[in-house]
Amino acid sequence: MNNILGRYGSMSDRLIYYVCDRETWGTASTTDDYVGSPDDLRDGFMHFSTKAQVRTSVALHRAGQVGLVLLIVATETLGPDLKWEPSRGGQLFPHFYGKLPRNAVLEIIELPLGPDGMHEFPDGYPGLDESVL
Repeated sequence: MNNILGRYGSMSDRLIYYVCDRETWGTASTTDDYVGSPDDLRDGFMHFSTKAQVRTSVALHRAGQVGLVLLIVATETLGPDLKWEPSRGGQLFPHFYGKLPRNAVLEIIELPLGPDGMHEFPDGYPGLDESVL
C-alpha cells in the first residue's frame, strides 16, 4: 500500500486512537479482546482516529459525554484487519475489522470534560479542525 501523508496522519502511523466509555472498557477487561461499541458492532468495524483526527472526532461524535477514555493502540499488533479508509472529508481513517487485543493497548487516558463542555486532551494533541465542526 502506498504511504499516504497529509495533515491528518498517514497509513504509516504507528499509533492510532480509540475513544470509549470507561465503564464499558472496564467491564471488557475480564476478556482477552474488546469487540467495540454498539456503533462499531453496527458498522462492522472499530472506529479509530489518528492523533491529528481524534480531538475533532470526539467533538463531533462524543460531545458532552462523561466518563470517556482514550486508548492508544499500536498498529503493528493489529495485522491485516486494520484498513485505512476514506471518511470525513475524504480523510483516511483507521478502521479495524476485528476484536481489539488488550495487549495492543499501550496507554489509557481519561478524557474529562472541561468548563467549556469540550473534552480535555493531554498536551501535544492537535486542535480541532474547525472546517468540519
